[in-house]
Parts: sequence; structure tokens; C-alpha cells
Amino acid sequence: MALHKSAERPVLPEADLDISSLIDICFLLLIYFLVSTTIVPRERDLAMSLPGDQGSPGTPSIPPMVIRIDGLGALYAGHGLSERQLDTSMESRELPLLSSQLALYHDAARSAGNEPMVMLRVDQAVRQQRVIDVLNALAAAGISSVTFEDLVAM
Repeated sequence: MALHKSAERPVLPEADLDISSLIDICFLLLIYFLVSTTIVPRERDLAMSLPGDQGSPGTPSIPPMVIRIDGLGALYAGHGLSERQLDTSMESRELPLLSSQLALYHDAARSAGNEPMVMLRVDQAVRQQRVIDVLNALAAAGISSVTFEDLVAM
């Protein structure tokens, strides 16, 4: 008969899992992704005024001043029957008549509470320097709202 000895197994020490380095790596990855991502700003309402009747009924509306430059470089202010010829000298880069008209228009528009606006009608044959001279006169008068109108479309 065989005797069974109960063999006691030796008690093995429990394996400890050191997770501190795993936690460190998780935090490093979290910090990396937080820093490397772009943060999208929240959408918010824009302060925007819709077009409509913003002026009081008592304020007069000043129409935009129309300046036409013909193919020879002569300047005309107004349009239609009210068109009058201003500076015609191509040699002079100074535009005294235009400057005085722009100053009067600027003062009238400001006193009416409006933004002074100018529409330029430029012929295609005009030298670029003449247009630059007109733009310089507009800047000297303090008028920054300038639109160009195509004479071909008219």
C-alpha cells in the first residue's frame, strides 16, 4: 500500500503588478493630447446690424458723389445734367478744384450724419497715375468709402 503523503506545495509569493509606471504613461498621454489638440472656440453670436431704416426720418440722406474721369484724364463731378468739369490739366498732379469739392462734400455729409461716399467712373484709356492722383485727393479729404463703377456696363 502506498502511502500518500500530502505534499505541501510551497507557497509562492504573490506577483505584484506595479501599475505606477502605467499610470504615469497614461497621464503623459493625456497631457500630450491636451496640448497637441487645437481648442475650437465656442460659437457665439456676432454683433451684427441688419440693413434697414437706421436713420431717423429727420436726417437728410446725402447721395454719393460721382466723379468721372474721361479717356483724356479730365475730371467731372456729378452725373447727368448736373455734371461739371473740374481739373483738366494732365501735367498737374495737384487737383485743387477736386480737392475743394471733396472737402465741401465731406463736410456736408458729416453734418448730415452720413458717411461720405464717392463713386468713381473711370474710362479704360485713363493712365493709372491719374486714378492714383484722384485716390490721393480722396484720402486727403478723409473719404474712405470709394466704389468703382464700370463704364462699359453702362
